[in-house]
Amino acid sequence: MTREQEDVANTADEYVLGLMDDADAAKVEAAMEDDAALRDAIAASRERFLPLDTSIEPSTVDDSLWQRIEAELPPQKQSRTPPSRLSARNPIANDNRAGPWRLTAISAIAASLLLAIGLTFSLLRTVDPLVVAVLVNDTGDVQAVVEDFGNENATVRLLADFDVPKDKTIQVWTLPSQEMGPISLGLLEGVRSAKLAGPALPTPRGNQLYEITLEQAGGSPTGRPTGAILAKGFARFPR
Repeated sequence: MTREQEDVANTADEYVLGLMDDADAAKVEAAMEDDAALRDAIAASRERFLPLDTSIEPSTVDDSLWQRIEAELPPQKQSRTPPSRLSARNPIANDNRAGPWRLTAISAIAASLLLAIGLTFSLLRTVDPLVVAVLVNDTGDVQAVVEDFGNENATVRLLADFDVPKDKTIQVWTLPSQEMGPISLGLLEGVRSAKLAGPALPTPRGNQLYEITLEQAGGSPTGRPTGAILAKGFARFPR
């Protein structure tokens, strides 16, 4: 990996993990529209971090934690020389009394714990989609929203009621390129929003077509849309 590739990968990781300030994040989002390498790197970062469990709830550290930390520390040998007899003019360089060392150890452990907690919550934050497509019907009414994370995962949120007979199913499609043709992202179970795990595809681009069609149960027999188009729309990069 070249130095330039490392910089792009690091930028992608920082963006996905939310480590950038608003100004830097805005610059990255603007650059994504014309920089295919950056889009690919961000998609790869999303794929690495997406499996992390985002359902964790923040919790506070109770006071008993410090007591448990102190209890785990090894006992310290008390100094035989009373503190009052130590010369203020000749302080002992290697002071092994329990108090200072225990306080230092507790502080170090606490700092490590807080750092670990902060890093965990940074990694477990919700991952944003790479592109979003608002799907509308023939009359322009919004019917659904597709969020594509660029890593074989997408979510479909239905915003309207669809009449789906028992022998039919809703299938979700995208058009990565004219050469590839329409590709199925998956089937919806009933008439409800879902998370789909589709095939490996190129990184989604702006203005990429997404649509949902009404197909026979089990999906299109040809691997291409054959049923009525319920809604369609074009991808946009979220701001």
